[in-house]
Amino acid sequence: MNVKVAAVVLTVGMLAYRMHGGTLPEVEPKDGWDTLPPPVAAVGDWPWWRGPALDNIAPDNQSPPTVWGERSNLIWRVTLQGLGHSTPVIVGDRIYVTAGEKTKDRAQLWLYGLERATGKTVWQTEIYAGPVGRLHPDNAPAAATPACDGERLFVPYQVGAGVEMAAVSMNGDILWRKTVAPYNTIQGYSASPALYKSAVIVPVEGPKGCYLTAFHRATGDIVWRRTIRANNESYAPALVRTVAGREQLLLIGGLSTRGYDPNNGALLWNCEGPARTCVATPVADESTVYATGGYPGRKTLAIRADGQGDVTQTHVTWTGDAKAGYVPSPLLHQGLLYAVSDQGLFRCYDAKDGQVVWQYDFKTPFYSSPTLANGHLYLFDRKGGGFVIPASRSFGGVVTNTLPSGVFATPVILKSRLYLRTLGDFYCFGTP
Repeated sequence: MNVKVAAVVLTVGMLAYRMHGGTLPEVEPKDGWDTLPPPVAAVGDWPWWRGPALDNIAPDNQSPPTVWGERSNLIWRVTLQGLGHSTPVIVGDRIYVTAGEKTKDRAQLWLYGLERATGKTVWQTEIYAGPVGRLHPDNAPAAATPACDGERLFVPYQVGAGVEMAAVSMNGDILWRKTVAPYNTIQGYSASPALYKSAVIVPVEGPKGCYLTAFHRATGDIVWRRTIRANNESYAPALVRTVAGREQLLLIGGLSTRGYDPNNGALLWNCEGPARTCVATPVADESTVYATGGYPGRKTLAIRADGQGDVTQTHVTWTGDAKAGYVPSPLLHQGLLYAVSDQGLFRCYDAKDGQVVWQYDFKTPFYSSPTLANGHLYLFDRKGGGFVIPASRSFGGVVTNTLPSGVFATPVILKSRLYLRTLGDFYCFGTP
């Protein structure tokens, strides 16, 4: 096993923050910044949060097991140093996953490279070791899912007074490290980055400032940076999708849902809601963005994404009630929106008008988001329960499985295998 350790330094971004009186300067994009091939998910890979198509839907022709356990359909199980709520990233014959540990005043974060076939550790790189920022008791230093462009892995993480990001080679070597923005919240950082053209885009929204920053994937140079709002909090990741005929970077939280131009960070439109604080990732179809959150109030919004400026009064097609989820992200498939709340109420909505088609109450808490494969939804609760439900307009019953540890991370399903990070071990299930 190859173990690598990286030094922690005060980076240029934090120096700029101090020099500008506690705010980061905006950066305008320069001509010619797009110099790299666009990131593409190869067949059989899951290279970033929400999977190859950014929708948490496994590719076709999958036959993952519907029954699993410590002695049932188990391909391998490994124990990693540290805890993590991030989703595994799978590229080629390797799995990449973060894990971390925290004490009262110190945090450590590692990135693992594992053999896909066996789960064996090939290398372990220390990404960060130092002061820990404030974290919710259920959060962990390894909360944000990395993104991979086929040559580099991008890992955002919280330091004592900010958010940094490291670019790591496929062999575990740190290529560059940059400060993203100052940061300090009561929950802790969790937002995964988005890849777009030659850039990796990272959102930071907290009481020390709210920024969107795009870094060049190869060099780490800032492509552009935008100050997007002030003194609001969001824990949701950035998501770049083509909606309403244009590429948009979608963000929710801080009292609004927003669409930005991923080429330069310019605001395209904003809509009030769904809540002051959000964690879940928005989903989208060809014309509409669906956002769910959060705290202190909860609701679901369906917003037409073809507007300009404030579209609160003109582009909301339907609004859900206060039983919406906060942490788990919804899933959209064939005109149906599936969403589970933190308390375990699972609903199937008609995406056209927001009518509840059916619902089922698991009566158990959730953080993990549903994944769809082979016409079935796979869900995991915080106590170790795993559930399989047909994705259909008619409720088709629930298959229940149990593991000894709870699940906060979202499962990945590829080539008929189910990869699952629990609060104990890391599992791979499949038909032997």
